[in-house]
Formats: sequence, C-alpha cells, structure tokens
Amino acid sequence: MTDGKMDETKKKRKKTAECCGYPISIFFIVVNEFCERFSYYGMRAVLVLYFRYFLLWDDDLATSVYHAFVALCYLTPIMGAIIADSWLGKFRTIIYLSVVYAVGQVVMAVSTIHDITDADRDGTPDNFTLHIALSMLGLILIALGTGGIKPCVAAFGGDQFQEHQSRQLNTFFSVFYLCINAGSLLSTLITPVLRAQECGIHTQQQCYPLAFGVPAALMVISLVVFIAGSGMYIKTDPEGNIIWAVCKCIGFAIRNRFRHRSSAHPKREHWMDWAEDKYDKLLIAQIKMVLKVLFLYIPLPMFWTLFDQKGSRWTLQATTMSGDFGAFILQPDQMQTVNPILILTLVPIMDRVIFPLIKKCGLDFSPLKRMTVGMLFAASAFVCAALVQIEIDKTLPNFPSSSESQLKVVNMYNSSVNVTISPKDTLLIDSLESSAGYVTLDHQDITVSLNTSPVTTKAFSLIKGGRQTLVIPSDPSIMYLQEDLKSKPREGKNAIRFVNGWTADLNITTFSSELEPSVTSNYSLVNQGTRKFVLSNGAQSCEFSQKFGFGSSYTFLVPSTLFSTDCKSIKAVEDIQPNSVHMALQIPQYFLITTGEVMFSVTGLQFSYSQAPKNMKSVLQAGWLCTNAVGNIIVLIVAELGKLPKQWAEYVLFASLLVAVSIIFSFMAYFYTYIDPAEIEAQIRREQGLEPEEEKKETLEMEDKDKEQKNEQELKHTKL
Repeated sequence: MTDGKMDETKKKRKKTAECCGYPISIFFIVVNEFCERFSYYGMRAVLVLYFRYFLLWDDDLATSVYHAFVALCYLTPIMGAIIADSWLGKFRTIIYLSVVYAVGQVVMAVSTIHDITDADRDGTPDNFTLHIALSMLGLILIALGTGGIKPCVAAFGGDQFQEHQSRQLNTFFSVFYLCINAGSLLSTLITPVLRAQECGIHTQQQCYPLAFGVPAALMVISLVVFIAGSGMYIKTDPEGNIIWAVCKCIGFAIRNRFRHRSSAHPKREHWMDWAEDKYDKLLIAQIKMVLKVLFLYIPLPMFWTLFDQKGSRWTLQATTMSGDFGAFILQPDQMQTVNPILILTLVPIMDRVIFPLIKKCGLDFSPLKRMTVGMLFAASAFVCAALVQIEIDKTLPNFPSSSESQLKVVNMYNSSVNVTISPKDTLLIDSLESSAGYVTLDHQDITVSLNTSPVTTKAFSLIKGGRQTLVIPSDPSIMYLQEDLKSKPREGKNAIRFVNGWTADLNITTFSSELEPSVTSNYSLVNQGTRKFVLSNGAQSCEFSQKFGFGSSYTFLVPSTLFSTDCKSIKAVEDIQPNSVHMALQIPQYFLITTGEVMFSVTGLQFSYSQAPKNMKSVLQAGWLCTNAVGNIIVLIVAELGKLPKQWAEYVLFASLLVAVSIIFSFMAYFYTYIDPAEIEAQIRREQGLEPEEEKKETLEMEDKDKEQKNEQELKHTKL
C-alpha cells in the first residue's frame, strides 16, 4: 500500500461515526452475526429429524446426508476467503453470498410444507421427489452462503477500528464470540420447540415449516441489517489471497522436481527447494513451516468424525429416550444445547484453573499432549454413548426378523376364551383383556380355534416380518387381524387406537371419522403428557384420560358398558412400552465430548499459530477446516457402508478408531520439534541482506496487521 493510500485510509477512518468509543458500523455487524448464527444453528438443530421423519429416510441415510451438508459447510469458507481477498473484497462477498444464503433458507423452509403436494390431505406429501429436490437445493445454497461469509465477517468487523481503538477491538471480538454462542444456544433451544408444534392448512402435522421458517426470517433480517449499515462501513480493496500464492508455489515446486527427476540434477535438501527458481526463499521457508504443521493434521479428521455426530446419531438416540425432567419437557434435538452451555463454562475453567494447576504441579502438558488427551476424552464420550445405547436396547421391543411373524390376541368377547393357534400355542384370555405379549411364529399360515359354543375356527395368513393383533369381537365368527406397528412411533410420540366394543357407532376426539361396532381404528399420534378423549354416540358422552410418556403404543378396548361406567371401564393395552431411559444419561457423553473439544480444538489452533508464520494463518485455517470436512465424510462412509447390526457397536467402532488415531498422533507429537517461526524468518532476511531499518519497518507493519488477524482467526475456529 502506498503512502498516499495509507493517508487516504487514515482520513477516511477519522470520519467514521462513533458511539461510546466504538464505530457505529460494528453494531450492525454484531446484530448481523447473531441473526446469521441463529439461522444456521436453528436450521441444523432440526435437520436430521426432518430427514428422518418428514422425508422418511432411515437413520443411516439421514445421518449421511446431514454429514455431507456439514462437510460442505466446512469446505466453502476456503472459497469465500479466496473470493474476498482476490476479487470482490469482504463487503461485496458478504452481501452476495448472504443473498445466496437467504434464498437457500427460504427454499429449505418451503420444502418442509407438506400441504403443497398433499393432494389427498392425509398429512403425508404425495410427491417426495419435489420436497427432496427443494431441500437439497436449499442445503447447497446454505452451505455456499454460510461457509462463504464465515471468513469475512469477523475480519470485516476488525477493519472498522482505528489504530487507537485496540481496547475496543478486543472487546468487539469478545462480544462477537458471545453473539455466536448466544445465537447457537437460543436457536437450539427455540427451533425444536417450534418443530414440536402442530400446523398445516388441511392436516395438522409437526411444524417443520415454522422450525425452518424462523431461521430463514432471521437470515433475511441479518442481510437487511448488514445492508442498512452500508454507508458507515470502511471497505478495503482485495489485496490477494495467501492460500492461492501458497498453492501456486507448491505446484511449481512439484512440477519443477518432476522435470528434473533424472540423476543428472543434484538433489536438494527439501522438495520445496525446487521452487527457488521462481519464488523468494522467505516464502519457501514459510511454506515449509506450514507443511510441517499440516502434516500433524493428517490424523485429526477422526476427532471431528466423532464430534459432529452429536447433531445426528446422538439426536436420533435421544428420540428413543424420555425427556421428562419434571419441571419441563426436553425435545430430543434440544439436548444439543448442552454443548454451547458447557463450552461457555469449561473454556474459562480450563484456561484459568485446570491448565495453570497442572503447570504448578510441574507436569509437562504441552499443546500436542493436550490434543491427544482431548481425543481420548472424545473416545470416552462414545464409550458412554455405547453404554447408554445398550441400556436403551434392553427396553426396546423384540420386533420380528424378516422371516418371522408376531401375533397378539385381544378378547372383546363377553367371557374368557381358550385360543389355540396351530400347531401348539394355547392362550387363555379373559374378557376385555389381551395376551401377555406377542407370540413369535416362524410360519405365516395359521389356524385359530376358540372354545366358544359352538367352537369357532378360522384360518389366517400372517405378514412376514410384521406384527398383528387378532381381535375377537362380541361375535367371534367375525374375528379378524389388525396390523400393528413394527417400530417405535416416530419423534418420541405415542401411537394410540381404539377397539369399539360398544353396540353402535362412536365418535372419538382425535379421530376424524366414526368408529363402527367391533372395528379397530387406525393409529393416531399424540404427544407426551395427559391427554383427554371424549367418546360419544350423539345422545351420550363421557371423557377418558390417559397419561403418556415417550414412544409408546396403546390399544384402548371400549366395552359394551362404556357409558354406564362413565368411560372408566375402558381398558388400556400396552403394545409398545414407553421410553424408560432418561435423556439425562446423555449429559456425561456431552460433557466428555465438550471437554475434548476445548482441549483439542482451541489448543490445536493455538499450537498451529505458534508454529507457523503470522501471514500463513489463513493457510492453517484452510487446513483445519479440511480436517473437519474430511471427518464428516468419514461418518458418511461408515453410515452407508458399515451397516453394523447394533448402534452401540458403531459407537464402539468410532471410539476404537479414535483411540488408535490418538496413539499414532502421540508418536507424531513425540518426534515433533518445536520451532520459532520469527527467528527463522529473521535469519533468512539476514541471509538476503535485508537492511535493519527495512526489517524493523516490515516487522512492525506485520505485527500491527496481524494483531487483528490473531483475534479474528482464533474466533473463527473456536465456534464456526
């Protein structure tokens, strides 16, 4: 930058409006960041459940697409940094990609409206292809937007401060970081509550349009707020991107080495030395230092493989648990709020208590050792998740295999009956009762005999791999099979149905049509809590209430004495027991994974920046983001190709892989030699004959410029 341009910039900075010592423009940037983070984390919190329960994908596909999206979000910041530094500048990059971002959020919200393709008004979309296409388009646009603007917003905020505002600059980054965590925490609390509401034009379903619509609205507000401050911003021109320069230098070294691969050419100490024919020795030395750090990054993706599953596998695990905390009900996707809460708690405790205490004890707890311990904490978290999963599996029903059938018998007859199921199963069932559980059969064609007068016999063909209930009505000759659920009700809801033993048609709240005598209704889903049902036949009515937990299934038997007993004679038959393992059991695994994050992520970045030149921080950022992206891709591969029969086994597999990787990393760390980048750079400058005055001037300029970069980069990585 020439002296004239520097003077012009200083004059421009002096004219910047201030409030309480801060540039007014940064208030727009802070509000913009809060809204954007609310938008991103709010959408992401409910994303895997949208895949699982709206698009009806299985757990593996939902997990795979979720992690593919997250991986893309961690790759696009590299693109955003290059665009901002090389072509558009930070301001225009934020504007253009925020528009893409907002459009993506709106498209995503539209894709969740089931009524747009629900022609038969049954609450289920008729054209899933349209919803899938819209959601995938929306997610791609969101990934381009959120990743593209991420390396620009914090740096753009730093550009607004003048030289004398260093104290305000540090405060700004603290507030900026607080906004990121506040947006993450609040959105992860609020959007699951919005999702749990019911909405719709023709049928009331889980309100995914509201859960995705609010983040979309926040992103639009974020864009409007940022544009509103346009006239107050200090906008710098793009000055070139170091990542691109590093890539070109490495590419030239490789090509030059390949061209001179014959033995006629003398060997060089390092393969990067082949770039000396074109590039400055200082740049080459800086790249060597960066490559040394990037080599240590090779094992790191496995940590992120485990860490980012808290938004997919762990959320799906929570759907099979009880969220009743007494004073409040926690939704499965709200458990993710434990992570930002613990981050805000553990970071100061680690920095001000734990690490200083370890140092006072005389223990050598170097950054690389901290990272290794962080990996082991993450592995321990997945061991805890496996133990929790084993407890959950103990409470799950024993559903039939693909070659088996299961049968339960319900007796609506006015007396006890002996039920014989060929060839040898015999059940004694009292009136208005059911068999103790499901009978598992390895054959589908059966004959059922009842000891009624006269004896009733009837042949049935069972569904292979399914569950059914044999209903014996008041007229046993018309006994029939009713298909049952063969999996837990979705989203922790409760599936209920009624068998009408009354002598006439019945109207039952929550059911749209009348229930004829001796007929079993279809399933209806109800939320946790005490639910009241009004049963009426026009002239008479009574109220029946039942308390529900999470994930249960009930068949309610309505007797002929319904109204004379004021609905108290209704019998509840539990087909699938409610979730009994409490969500609180997930807290230890969240604590361990967050402790691992603090020790691994924050320490890893501090180590990286201490071992590489200051002007190479963006290269390290790119490498760090790539480790996160690769980690999510590993989850995708395992989810699609692993296909382990038990979920706890997958947790143990991931924990074992991370332990193995941590051992490899510990060996790499043992042989790593710490360096002083500033000393190496100074030595090269002296070898190049750089004048002391120029060296001092260049050093001061780099220190002033990078003082802001240090805050910016640490912020970007601590919570993306």
